Amino acid sequence: MSKFGDLIRDVENFPQKGILFKDITPLLRDKDTFGNVVKEMANNFVDDGVDCVVAVEARGYFFGAPVAYELGCGFIPVRKEGKLPWKTLREEYLLEYGSGALEMHIDSLEPGQRVLIVDDVLATGGTLKATINLVEKSGATVVGIAVLVDLIGLMGSKNFDRYKLVSLLSI
Repeated sequence: MSKFGDLIRDVENFPQKGILFKDITPLLRDKDTFGNVVKEMANNFVDDGVDCVVAVEARGYFFGAPVAYELGCGFIPVRKEGKLPWKTLREEYLLEYGSGALEMHIDSLEPGQRVLIVDDVLATGGTLKATINLVEKSGATVVGIAVLVDLIGLMGSKNFDRYKLVSLLSI
């Protein structure tokens, strides 16, 4: 692996049998690498007029909040169903090993705002597509997607050709 790939470990059969999980906690522990990842994610979108960063629960938050800070903009959490205390927009999604629903507060974004979506790993793209739908339902515009890792064998990135998609590592 290139760059920081040696700080991402494979965990077989997690969260269920047949899944090869990408554990990013060794990368998060390395302060220099973590800082460089955040800066690199942000730098790819510094000229795109980002108003808010939207990140997906839970590992997307690790990168989304500091990227928002680097870009000098707001941060919006997208959470699993039933975790937000206010009125929400809801979107169902499929994963490679199940399904679920994501929610975002109805007043998180305003029409016309420019949004960068951040997550840790792009697999099949189900959670990213649901997040895009939530952003677009609010009237905001997705200006880009930043992910730490694109799992190219699952071909999720092919679903996002119309967006500026930046992955720092493809494996």
